[in-house]
Amino acid sequence: MKKYSAFSLLRNAISYNQNWQTAWRKPAPQRRYDVVIVGGGGHGLATAYYLAKEHGVRNIAVLEKGWIGGGNTGRNTTIVRSNYLWTEASLLYEKSLKLWESLSQELNYNVMFSQRGVYNLGHSLQDMRDIKRRVGANRLNGIDAEVVTAAQIKQAIPLIDTSLTARYPILGASLQRRAGVARHDAVAWGFARAADAYGVDIIEQCEVTGINRVDGKVTGVETTRGAIDAPKIGVVVAGHASVLAEMAGLRLPIESHPLQAFVSEPLKPVLDTVVMSGAVHGYISQSDKGELVIGAGIDAYNGYGQRGSFQTIEHTMEAIVALFPVFSRVRMLRQWGGIVDVCPDACPIISKTPVGGLYFNCGWGTGGFKATPGSGWAFAHTIAQDRPHELNAAFDLQRFTSGALIDEHGAAAVAH
Repeated sequence: MKKYSAFSLLRNAISYNQNWQTAWRKPAPQRRYDVVIVGGGGHGLATAYYLAKEHGVRNIAVLEKGWIGGGNTGRNTTIVRSNYLWTEASLLYEKSLKLWESLSQELNYNVMFSQRGVYNLGHSLQDMRDIKRRVGANRLNGIDAEVVTAAQIKQAIPLIDTSLTARYPILGASLQRRAGVARHDAVAWGFARAADAYGVDIIEQCEVTGINRVDGKVTGVETTRGAIDAPKIGVVVAGHASVLAEMAGLRLPIESHPLQAFVSEPLKPVLDTVVMSGAVHGYISQSDKGELVIGAGIDAYNGYGQRGSFQTIEHTMEAIVALFPVFSRVRMLRQWGGIVDVCPDACPIISKTPVGGLYFNCGWGTGGFKATPGSGWAFAHTIAQDRPHELNAAFDLQRFTSGALIDEHGAAAVAH
């Protein structure tokens, strides 16, 4: 690692860092690649990275219509956990969590992964039954999980209202101590730099406008920067998967919805964990900058706008203030929205398609960020081997015709 003197740092500051090496190259697109990944978000970049690292595929292009980190990767609330109910989902997220735990070292880039724990609150006897069921299922799959009481929650989180007169009485919670948060931008930048080091071409401002096919197989893509040939195409475009699928003559069982979140003005450290509630339908954590990061569920209407309705903001604020009355005095700083594509069973599609050489990774709903490394790892295997890994075999597109769904809708609490 290079050491910089005070003079060196001052010189680069005055020159606006013009002499610093860029994190990744800015290549012009080649005429042909072995694999084209459509979508330069966290999942797409992770796919390219693991294709190169684990499978030796080096002639890869990642095509991003905007800029790296400008989509859903940079527009989420950064929660990482693996305590889902059903085995298929929990094992995939657990693979991802294990990758998170060493990701900064692997990428040589600090993704600021903080294992501060995640509490899923229970407000009724049925909530607590569901929590105990999920904790039991997690433990059977070797995933850390425990049931905690209201008194234990109050001891760990003094600001939360656990009184019997609270609007939403808290009876207990599940706790996954290994869960936490990470820095969303850093994840995209880290994977981009690491993929670039393996020779992957990351091409920004390059929108795919068509998918070319001959005799039922893909031959390449049309883009705003010209045609690119490739025998394998992996599509990872959160929120816009159905649009890309239509280009290949496919129809996917997904809906796109806005998902919004907001942050408060910076505060001194007051909350060192993540608190979620499915019944109240809100969740909250505090960033390293001191902002309270707050969100809830998706807006009910379909759309591609990176914004949301005031109704959802109002409902979320109401829920958070009910849990933390003291936060009623805090001012909100900014709000934003992302676009999520949701499958009927609230689980993703990581699958081959009926079109030869075409693969889709989509439908993560509100749970995509936490799955970033695991998703890329499994999708890279699927593309390289032309068959799913056992971790993503259940997330095949054919489950929607066979009926073998993995229904996490009601099982996963607030699905973030």
